[in-house]
Amino acid sequence: MDDYWKAFLRLHCDLPREGPGSDAATREAIRRLPRLPDNPVILDLGCGPGRQTLVLARAFGVPVTAVDFHEPFLAQLRASAAEAGLAEQIKTRHQSFDGLTDAPGSVDLIWCEGAIFILGFGEGLRCWRPLLRPGGCLVASEAVWLTDTPSAEVKAFWDSEYPAITNVEGNRKIAEEAGFELVDHFVLPGAAWWDEYLTPLSARGEMLRPQAATDPMLARVLDEMNRELDICRRYGDAFGYVFFILQRRE
Repeated sequence: MDDYWKAFLRLHCDLPREGPGSDAATREAIRRLPRLPDNPVILDLGCGPGRQTLVLARAFGVPVTAVDFHEPFLAQLRASAAEAGLAEQIKTRHQSFDGLTDAPGSVDLIWCEGAIFILGFGEGLRCWRPLLRPGGCLVASEAVWLTDTPSAEVKAFWDSEYPAITNVEGNRKIAEEAGFELVDHFVLPGAAWWDEYLTPLSARGEMLRPQAATDPMLARVLDEMNRELDICRRYGDAFGYVFFILQRRE
């Protein structure tokens, strides 16, 4: 792991979430799913510390396999699961989600909150579709434009951070080309950005700030965090996260 990622993960250590979301939003996405088979096989990919994994386990009452490349996130999830009485229901797997070893057609529901961008929306769908049974579902939250006329400043931010960002219709077309039907979608409210992600992230950044005086890479990561916070405060109505509820076509 290079120095940048070490500094990035220091900032993102012990946060409740690794991206925008809320328990209420996860439950709403579950509510909008088509009917699944009894005892569905569920993968939560890029689970991070796994707040949504706990919600999935409670909602479905079946084992959920949570996958992440960063073992400390999985350890945090295991501790949370034990505290919630869900230790037997949540299985963790230390693995990259672009090299899954699950058998083709063996999964009923793939869940990915705020992490599909790592592969790209279309590439993630194409990579994971073969794992789903016919009619299986994939739920992913993804950053999208909520305006057709973003300002130059906010467009420059996203061009540098995630140039593949598009709008809901753009992601619908990507999903259809990857062999999915868009069943439903909804925009996460602003509170889902701030309450459990950006506000705790900002607080941890302030705690680490004194260390950045002698750590140039940490200082860089904290400066990037401050830029993100500033963009979200000033342009939060121009973009957002959207839950996409998708079903594999035959």
